[in-house]
Amino acid sequence: MLELDHFSHGWLTPVMAYLVSIIGSGLALRCVTHARSSDWPAGWLATAAVSLGGAGIWVMHFTAMLGFSIHGATIRYDVPMTLLSAVIAIVVVWVGLSIVVRGRNEFVALPIGGTITGLGVAAMHYLGMYAMKTTAHVEYDRNTVVVSIVIAVVAATAALWFMLHVRGLFATIGAALIMGVAVCGMHYVGMTSMHASHADHQVDSGGIDPLQLVSPLIVTVTLVIMMLMVVVGLAEIDERSTREALPERRREAVPVRREPSATTTGSWPVITDVRADSPSWALRTSSRTEHRKRHRLDSDR
Repeated sequence: MLELDHFSHGWLTPVMAYLVSIIGSGLALRCVTHARSSDWPAGWLATAAVSLGGAGIWVMHFTAMLGFSIHGATIRYDVPMTLLSAVIAIVVVWVGLSIVVRGRNEFVALPIGGTITGLGVAAMHYLGMYAMKTTAHVEYDRNTVVVSIVIAVVAATAALWFMLHVRGLFATIGAALIMGVAVCGMHYVGMTSMHASHADHQVDSGGIDPLQLVSPLIVTVTLVIMMLMVVVGLAEIDERSTREALPERRREAVPVRREPSATTTGSWPVITDVRADSPSWALRTSSRTEHRKRHRLDSDR
C-alpha cells in the first residue's frame, strides 16, 4: 500500500478550501433570498447554482485536492472530465434549488431536492477523483463511499433548508459557516475511502499537472466570484434604497378628504383638496361645529 497525504501543504489547502466554500455558500444564500422576492427568479437561481455548485462545492474540492499526494506516484488531471464534474455540480444544485424554491409543499420538495442535489454532489466528487490520473492503482472502500454519499445528501438537504429560511446578514454568515463545514466534511470523508497501491505495470497517467490546472482555475474563479459579489451587492443596495423609500411613500399616500370651499361658482361649489391631518382641516371643522351650535341657540331663543 502507498501512503496517502491529504495535507501535503499543511493546513493551507484545507483552510483555503473552507473559505472558498463559505464565500460560495454565502453568495448563494443571498441570491436565493433575492429569487424569492424577484419578478425574475430564474436568473437568481442560476446565479445561486454557480455560486454554490461552482465555487462552494467544485472549487472547494479541487482546492483541497492541491494538498493531496500519493507517495511514490504522480498525479495528473484529465481536463475534459474535470470540467464535466464542474458542470454536474452546477446543474444538480440548480435542479435542487428550483425544486425547493418553486415547490408548493416544502415537506415534499425539500427531501426530493436534497436527495437529487446530494447524489449529484457525490457524483461530482467521485467523477473528479476519476479525472485524477495516477501511476498508482486506486481502490475505494464501499462502506466509506456510502457514508460519504449519505453525508452529501444530508448536507445538501440542510443547505436547501437554509436557502428557504435564512434571512439577514448575520444569519447568512452563520449558515454559510455551517454549510462550509458540511461540504468540506463530505469531501474529506470521501477521500478516506481511497486506497492506493503499486500498479502491476507502469502506465502513462496522461492529463496535466495539478499546478497547471489550478493557475487558470484561480484566475477564472476569482473573476466569477468578484462578478457575483458585484451583482449581489448592487441588488442589496437597491433593496435597501427601496425599503428606506417605503415610509416616505406611505406618508405621501395619506387619505385626502374633499370639502366644499366657501367660494362658489353659480350654484356649484368649488372643490379643494385638504388633507385630513392638516391644520386647515381641523380649523375649518372646528369653525363649522361652532357655527352649528350658535344656530341651535338662536333657534331655541
